This record gives sequence, structure tokens and C-alpha cells, in this order.
Amino acid sequence: MRTATTIFSLALVMFASVCISAEEAKEKPKGKSLFDGKSLDHFEVPQFGGEGSVEVNDGVIKLGQGVMLTGITYKKDDFPKTNYELSWEARRTMGIDFFAAATFPVKDSHCSFIPGGWGGAVVGLSNIDGEDASENETTTYIAFKDDQWYQFKVRVTDKKIEAWIDDKKVIDANIEGKKITTRNEVDLSHPMGLAAWQSAAEIRKIELRLLDK
Repeated sequence: MRTATTIFSLALVMFASVCISAEEAKEKPKGKSLFDGKSLDHFEVPQFGGEGSVEVNDGVIKLGQGVMLTGITYKKDDFPKTNYELSWEARRTMGIDFFAAATFPVKDSHCSFIPGGWGGAVVGLSNIDGEDASENETTTYIAFKDDQWYQFKVRVTDKKIEAWIDDKKVIDANIEGKKITTRNEVDLSHPMGLAAWQSAAEIRKIELRLLDK
């Protein structure tokens, strides 16, 4: 009888686990790839001035080192303004500054997530109440290695902007009642763009996930 009871209990645990996994899968937001790994379809190369070369090779977007910014901008008008996650992978191959900054919509404005700016270590959001990533409450410091792939993710809702690097949350910013803007250098990255500053970089796996309201 004990054996039968034990087996029944284990079955119940397994059934509950399957139900939870199914529910988690149901709640997980569906994603779509914005980069097909072969071309720059749906993207354009903004003329920042002094930009480096941009090409697609071996499944990655290669940004050449420019005098200032080099990047790509999503050109379709279907990018959401809130309740979404944007993820991408990138590595710096040359330079000492940010190599995969993302500019993205935040309701009726835009913001930028800066990984490795101001000489290579500053991480944060530009701008919150007029203060950029080097001087607001999101400022943190991370040492990035050249030729190492990093996973980035930004989540935007009506109340928050959150960001992760390699599954570690690095930003959790409450934006209620705050003015969200971008620096004018990245105006050509609106509505969504990725860019490197005086650095060469490679970018891949650009994905968008919509969140339930």
C-alpha cells in the first residue's frame, strides 16, 4: 500500500509540474526575429556623418569603426511604443566605447540603453529627466571584453524600463512622471536602432517580443 501511495503521490507531482510548465509556456510572450541573418531587410543605414561601413556576413551585422556613430535603424512603422521586449547579441571587435547601444520607443518618446559608453564601462539609460546614462540613477559600471558575445534585453512598459546583460538585471527604472528623451546624436536611430560609437562591432539575433498588457 505504501508503494502504491508513493507512486500516486509522484504522479500527482509530475502532473502538477506539467501543468505549470504548460501555463508558463502559455504566458511567455511570443517573439519574432527582426534580422534574418542574411540581409538588412527592414533596416536602413543612417548617415550620422563619419560612420563606418555596415555589412552582413556569416549571420551577423558588422559595424565598421567610424569617426563617431555607426549603426542601423529599423525602418518599418510597426514597432510598438510600450509593453515589449527587445533583445540582441553583440560583441565589440575594436575600440573602447559602446558597441551596441539600442534606441527604442517609450510611449510617445524614445530612450537609449548604453552598454559600455564614456570610455568603455558606463551602462545606463539616456536620458531620464535630461540626464544621460553617465549621470542618472541608472548609471552603473561594467567591464566589457573585446571579441566576447553578450546578450542584451530591454523591457519597456508604461511604468518601467528594465534591462539585462547575460540574464543579469542591470537596470530597473521607474519612469512614471519622468521625462524620457534621447541625446540628439541618435535622432537618426528613431524609432529603433542599434549603434556603436568609435568602435567596430558585430550584432546578431535581434528579436522583438510583445508583452500582455
